[in-house]
Formats: sequence, structure tokens, C-alpha cells
Amino acid sequence: MSSTVPQAPPAPSLWRDRRFRTFWSAQGVSEFGDRISELALPLIAVTLLNASPSQVGFLTAAVWLPNLASLFIGTWVDRHRDKRPLMIAADLSRTVLLLSLPAAYWLDIMTLGQLYAIAILAGTAHVVFNTAYASFFVRLVSRDQYLEAGSKLSATRSISYMAGPAAGGLMVQWLTAPIALVVDALSFVFSAVQVSRLKVTPGEADEGEESLLFRARAGMRYLLRHPYLRVSLGCATTVNFFTMIGMALLVLFASRDLGLSAGVIGLALGIGASGGLIGALAAKRLAELIGAGRLIAVGAVVFPTSLGLVGLADGPVWLRAGILAGAEFVAAFAVMCFDVPLNSLQAAVTHDHMRSRVAGAFSSINYGVRPLGAVVGGLLGTWLGVRETLLISAAGGLFSVLWLIGSPIIRTKELTGLEPPEL
Repeated sequence: MSSTVPQAPPAPSLWRDRRFRTFWSAQGVSEFGDRISELALPLIAVTLLNASPSQVGFLTAAVWLPNLASLFIGTWVDRHRDKRPLMIAADLSRTVLLLSLPAAYWLDIMTLGQLYAIAILAGTAHVVFNTAYASFFVRLVSRDQYLEAGSKLSATRSISYMAGPAAGGLMVQWLTAPIALVVDALSFVFSAVQVSRLKVTPGEADEGEESLLFRARAGMRYLLRHPYLRVSLGCATTVNFFTMIGMALLVLFASRDLGLSAGVIGLALGIGASGGLIGALAAKRLAELIGAGRLIAVGAVVFPTSLGLVGLADGPVWLRAGILAGAEFVAAFAVMCFDVPLNSLQAAVTHDHMRSRVAGAFSSINYGVRPLGAVVGGLLGTWLGVRETLLISAAGGLFSVLWLIGSPIIRTKELTGLEPPEL
């Protein structure tokens, strides 16, 4: 008589979890607002302040500059048992900062310096939110729901990339870019309210007596010695550096070189972003079919390659807009195939007491190279030309997959057997 091992019943869908739905709504509305700002800020610089390619590159760099301090911010966040107040404060801070731009516009005192300052301060609040979220997420959902939760949140983010740029482009065209930022500011208010409603049991705070610097070094050491995290850091950092070289100039290229209006740019980016929705919904299934590690590798190759298509755009307006939309579609799909399994893998192999520190250390390097990439992109755009810079960006991004060759990540098929190492 053969015996069978009873299998645990499948976890219920997260759509039935009220807490997850509440957080999902907060993130969804906030992401939608972010898409408006991402289009409005460079358009303010280009159309209202007559910024040069290098100045647009500096503006993009300013947005990502606070990530250089992520290690220390994440270490500070780890000392707090309840991460919710930090996330709420970050949302409300961004509300006040963004509302200062339309106020300056109405008073006719808006400058590039103000744009840089707001980009840096809002970026700092974003880092606080993200490092707190790393610990908050694993309290919100169970381990066997990491991929499902990541897929659902990424799908919503992809929808925001579809609707946000199109709506943002029309708002910029009809209401002006500074007024459109009011919508993003209100989205952060909604996010703060929703997060405040969540009842999530806080984790244990890391209450050691070590100094901030000692704890930060411990977080960086943990990251760089971890066989999975070290490789994922190298791969993601290489992708981010080279793609940011081109992404920093994408709106400028579409506006000046391709001759597309704000509304057409927003519509093309919105249509192309549907690839992200499809990729987010398909990522879990694709990871099961070919393995999480191989899916990460595919995404690392396809994402930067697709951005090079924009640099080849030419012909009539409809074709230029179509190429922009098509390249964005492929890039958005590939990003989800890269991000969803990689983020889930990192959540599975990181120790609870190190999550915010590791998230901060990871962001310090991974996102910290984005300002450098944006500055390099702006300088190359001024020196060689914007179109040529986009092609260099695409070619360089392909080097990211070299990190995965021979690594444990490429051999990882599923996450259920992964455990974080002991401290």
C-alpha cells in the first residue's frame, strides 16, 4: 500500500486579503502620480526653463542622488520597530515638496535650482519609504506569497506606466506641467492615509548598541559576501548605469529630435508600458516554466537592447511615435521579467534583522550609479549627440548578464527551498 505525503492547500488569493488590498491601492495611486511627475519635471526644464541636454541629465541625476545615502538611511530605519510612521512621513514630505513647484510657477519665481532641490529632497523621502518597505513587505504577506504579491504590485505599477504618461502628457499640454504636479502631490496624501490604516505586526527592531557607521558597514559586508545578493547587485547595477545613460535623455530626444508633442510622447509611453503589465502578470508563470534565474538573465539582455530601438527611430511622425511605443513595450515587459523574480529572490535570502540595511546598501550602489549614468548621458548627449548616446546605452547594458554566468542565481529554479544564512 503506497503512502502519499499530503500537500498543503494553496494559499488563498491576495485579492481576498484586506490588508494587501489596502496597501495595493496606496501604491497604485502613488505610482500613477509618479508617472505624471516623471514626465512633468523634465518637460518643465525643457519647455519652461530652456534646459540643455547636460542640465536635463543633471536633473535626472538629482532625482537619484539620495540613493548614495541609502545604506545609512536603511541602517537608521532598521532601528525602528514600526516602519509605518516612516512611510507615512515620507509620503507627506513629498506632498509638500511637490506643491511648492506650482506655487513658484504662479509667483513666477521657478528656477532650475528649485527643480534640483526638490528632486534631491523628494528622492531622499523616496529612499526612506523604500528602505522601510523592505521590512514592511515581509510582514504584510507570507513567504509563499512573495512572487504573487510582487507580481500584483508590479502589474499595478505597469498599469500606471500605461495610463500615467498619457494622462500626464495631456495634463501638461492643457494645464501646464507645474499644475499637473498637484495630482502627484495628492496621490501621496492618499498613500499616507491608506498606509496609516494598515494593521501589520511590527518586526523586532535591531536594538544593538553599535554605532550607525558600524551597523552600516555590517549591512554592506552582509550584502557583498552573500552569494546571491552580491551577484544580483552586480547585474542590476550594470543594467541601471547603462540604461540611465539613455533614459536621462529619452524625453528630450522624443521632444526635440523626434519632434513629438507632450501629448504624443505621453500616449506613446503609455501604450508601450502595457508590456510591463503583461510582463508582470506573466512573470510568475514564466519563472515556473524556465526557472527564476534564467528569467532574470533573459530580462537583463532584452531590456537594454530594446532601448536602442528608440535611437533608430526615423520617418513620419506616426512611425517615430510607433517606434517609441514599441521600444517601450519590449523594455517594460523585460523589466518585469527581471525585477519580479529578482526582488522575490532577494526577499527570500535576506535575514530579517538585515532587511532595511541590505535594501539601503543595495540601493546605495544599484541606484547610486543612476546619477552617474544620468550625468554621463547628459555629457555624451552634448558631445556626441543624443541619438548616438541612446545606442551606446543599449550596447553597454548587455554586459550585465556576465554577472549571472556561473552564479547560483542562474541555477535557481524556484524560491521555496531558499533560506537566509545565519548572522
